[in-house]
Amino acid sequence: MSAALQLTAFGLALLSTLFLLLATCTDCWMVNADDSLEVSHKCRGLWRECVTNMQDGVRTCDQYDSILADHPVKIVVTRTLMITADLLAGLALATLVLGLDCITFLKEDPCVKLKMCYGAGVVLGAGSILGLIGSVWYAVDVFVERAMLVSHNIFLGVHYDFGWSCWLGMAGSTGCFVASVLLTCCLY
Repeated sequence: MSAALQLTAFGLALLSTLFLLLATCTDCWMVNADDSLEVSHKCRGLWRECVTNMQDGVRTCDQYDSILADHPVKIVVTRTLMITADLLAGLALATLVLGLDCITFLKEDPCVKLKMCYGAGVVLGAGSILGLIGSVWYAVDVFVERAMLVSHNIFLGVHYDFGWSCWLGMAGSTGCFVASVLLTCCLY
């Protein structure tokens, strides 16, 4: 039972960590959802803004200024939280691999292996909370920015929705949290 639970938590943590990494690296956190002419498809991300021409499929991307330049708070905070979540999830995965019962590392001391699984669960939980805060922070800031423009009767003709990178970050963080709960609460 314990080995099956460990492998389930490992598989979920691996998939969720890949989701977190993919969300951090991709650039479709906010997507243009109200282009009435359907001429282009615009995605904004943490690292650049990309526009795809719907007629010929040509995609052009504009890199943001230097990482040291002044950026909006939502981008800086989300970058920081997502990169930290990626690092913590990666560290937790490495620790979890060594703590699995099916790995022969420290086979003669099961107590240490159990502590490694618990430690991986705690680190994975911390990473998942940071990733979830980063994803939700970005989503809420996009919503508040749009609500402020509407409340001031400023209509730009453009409506942004949450892109697939934002949803992927939320899904990866939730999966890491579930794997953390499996490792810390349900293992023994």
